Amino acid sequence: MFPKIIKLILALLSLGYAVYLFMDDYIGNGIMMLLLTSMFVLLYFKNEIIFLAFLRLRKQDFEGTEKWLNKIKNPEANLVRKQQGYFSYLHGILQSQKNLSQAEKHFKKALQLGLSFNHDLAMAKMSLAGILMQKRRKREAQILLAEAKKLDKHGMLTGQMKMMQQQMKKI
Repeated sequence: MFPKIIKLILALLSLGYAVYLFMDDYIGNGIMMLLLTSMFVLLYFKNEIIFLAFLRLRKQDFEGTEKWLNKIKNPEANLVRKQQGYFSYLHGILQSQKNLSQAEKHFKKALQLGLSFNHDLAMAKMSLAGILMQKRRKREAQILLAEAKKLDKHGMLTGQMKMMQQQMKKI
């Protein structure tokens, strides 16, 4: 993984070389360099290691997900703000299997940093509501669950939300 400043420098250098190739009438090579430039810009905004960690999580391989996330040494310096949010979100999912207070901390940090998609925000708020419900903090859990319900526009989490609301009534 390259630091984000290196990715920007490589993008600018390849863009400059693409302009030079266009001026020297090497149009095909210039187009290829523009494609390479776009790859560097894409990797600036979408971190490749977080993407690979999501693929591992999709296969329910928690050890593999943790292994990929541990490759990111300094997330504040190497990731943009939304990527830091997803980094904390993935750590929250992993910690929810082991340590609820650590998972709560990671989910709160992910919500503070921001996530790109509404369904990710809804999932983070719903998970945090579940953790708060287990800690007997019903009012906070209800607020988060209501916010998650507003964010879940496609109805992907309605079953889990109904189950959590039934469990909240028992508390």
